[in-house]
Amino acid sequence: MQLNVRLLPIADVKLITTSRMVDVRGYFWETYVRSDFAAHGLDHDFMQDNESSSDHAGTVRGLHFQKQPFAQAKLVRVLRGKIIDVVVDIRRSSPSFGKHLAVELSEIGGEQLFVPPGFAHGFCTLEPNTAVLYKVDAAYSPAHDHGIYWADPELAIKWPVAPGHAILSDKDRNLPMLRDLSPVFD
Repeated sequence: MQLNVRLLPIADVKLITTSRMVDVRGYFWETYVRSDFAAHGLDHDFMQDNESSSDHAGTVRGLHFQKQPFAQAKLVRVLRGKIIDVVVDIRRSSPSFGKHLAVELSEIGGEQLFVPPGFAHGFCTLEPNTAVLYKVDAAYSPAHDHGIYWADPELAIKWPVAPGHAILSDKDRNLPMLRDLSPVFD
């Protein structure tokens, strides 16, 4: 596997691409080989795969995270369609606390985003019938599940959909603003 790991402006978040073998049948793609990832400092024991499908463009999922001791590192990729993937640094001691990154991930591009613990994560679909898969290195714990409001004006995220037009769950519609979040990651 040829693995390319690109550092991004917020420390510890990485954009990853791997090579695909393409022929008349289509393609074959090794999306994750633990030893190759470990050689690039991404040695995580991913234990669960999560997949979501969104019927409509403008569907927002997030911004989610899990509190300790169930904080999760995530490896996110798009199986079908295209998204704007967003991470917000919620590590209070970080120089980038409250800052965000937004990257486009697509089925065609084949990018993967590595999101370490200490970040809220979410995405907005850019195409209908978009499917997203992400690996996590800690089990889901409803008691530790939390998030921040996706359209918090203080975050200044340039989402591709206006708040009144986004398709949201009730849970995501009622998450707190970052300023109202008690310290989670110091």
